[in-house]
Amino acid sequence: MTTPAFVFDHWATAHQQRVETVLARTLPGEDTLPERLHEAMRYAVLGGGKRVRALLSYAAAELASAPPEQADSAAAAVELIHAFSLVHDDMPCMDDDDLRRGKASCHKQYDDATALLVGDALQSLAFEALANPGAAQALKQVQVLAKATGSRGMCGGQSIDLQSTGKLLTRNALETMHQYKTGALIEAAALLGAYAADHTYQPLIDTLEQYSQHMGLAFQVVDDILDATADTQTLGKTAGKDALQEKSTYVSLLGLDEAKSLVNALHAQTLQLLAGFDNKADPLRGIAKFICERPF
Repeated sequence: MTTPAFVFDHWATAHQQRVETVLARTLPGEDTLPERLHEAMRYAVLGGGKRVRALLSYAAAELASAPPEQADSAAAAVELIHAFSLVHDDMPCMDDDDLRRGKASCHKQYDDATALLVGDALQSLAFEALANPGAAQALKQVQVLAKATGSRGMCGGQSIDLQSTGKLLTRNALETMHQYKTGALIEAAALLGAYAADHTYQPLIDTLEQYSQHMGLAFQVVDDILDATADTQTLGKTAGKDALQEKSTYVSLLGLDEAKSLVNALHAQTLQLLAGFDNKADPLRGIAKFICERPF
């Protein structure tokens, strides 16, 4: 019997819908006390975004031979952390943006205090979702996500970013900042999916670490390119803010053409990294193509 050809768009749509259902079930209902906070949490999380991090969790779980239901909590947790970071990043004390995912940022739709609490509550809920005593590697998942979220990961990267506004960074410094701010959570998404399996071999973890490091960097470079070239409607957030805030980016440092060449090189390296794997790695290949070939 011939195996049907893998179609990434179909796989991605199915898993995006899956994690949306899981998130809707995981988030408290709007009629649950305190209603305004829970309404704002659902506003910040549901019905938007590409769910790239959740897709990475499902793809890595598939490579590790774990069924999707075992990866649901990982996919939801990483999306909750991502949403928390966006809510806080958009606040006036951070990046100060009024638009996110094509609609008003959480602090604009509600207020600053509510947005602050939304981020805090989403972070807590992410770890609650992961803390499943029946999962063989739940403790490892919690450790991975905690490190990726904290001062040695996403929060640390945001701190470096805030301190670097208006300064010209070297390429190494820029890469370090984004390894923390963007790359750490992308790497965590892949590792959480792999650890959703009952047992995970170290060579697979090593491969996923390299894969996600390539993709974390590519994701950021493409973001920098799009910020410089796309309009606000396309981005779903305010375009051109990096230049207005005098932030160092891969475009300002390398130039547009070299930044695009870097993305192409990272994509090629990623495909080479996966060359020894069978069709279980097709979702990871599809995600790499999606990240690297977003129109710019």
